[in-house]
Amino acid sequence: MENLNRTVRTVAIAATAALAFMTPALGITSNEAFVAEVRETSIPLGHAQFCQVRPIECQQNAEFVSYEELTQAKWQQLLNINAKFNSEIKPITDRDLYQAEEFWTYPRGYGDCEDYALIKRKALIQAGWAPSTLLVTVVIQPNGEGHAVLTARTDRGDLILDNLEGLVNVWSKTPYKFVKRQSQINAGRWMELEDERLLTIASN
Repeated sequence: MENLNRTVRTVAIAATAALAFMTPALGITSNEAFVAEVRETSIPLGHAQFCQVRPIECQQNAEFVSYEELTQAKWQQLLNINAKFNSEIKPITDRDLYQAEEFWTYPRGYGDCEDYALIKRKALIQAGWAPSTLLVTVVIQPNGEGHAVLTARTDRGDLILDNLEGLVNVWSKTPYKFVKRQSQINAGRWMELEDERLLTIASN
């Protein structure tokens, strides 16, 4: 527990200064700050199965909030929750843990990338964040492999909580190709994303 507390404190101290240097509240149309949605698309198989088990978590959101105001307190929540679960959960593939290609669930000490995203989303909702601002997101890594992260939509941009990265970054500062994410209106539906950074990422 002391190691966990130390990890949270270290990340928090390192990133608190970063908030002071983040740009002022950005317009919702800024391409660098916000991922553009294209159209509704297919739900990932793992999430479809998750919704069958927990349908109450995959319904239309009772209240639509476009984005949260990123106060110092909420920034700290993002940092703490990202660090907490990155430290507590040991990474393991679904095939090794469940003998399945995809199995989305809340982790119990072990989990795959989407499990990290799910538990972080749940923790932030419990901390007072609007569900419509917390979106599980599918991306492609530079090596071509699929990956899942959590997008937190704020007035400073779409911020990414990632089990492979200790810091919380604006989506455009990550090395991923953004493919699709949960709909803000309905947690059981998904939206295709437009990411024009593909050529830049592929050349690195």
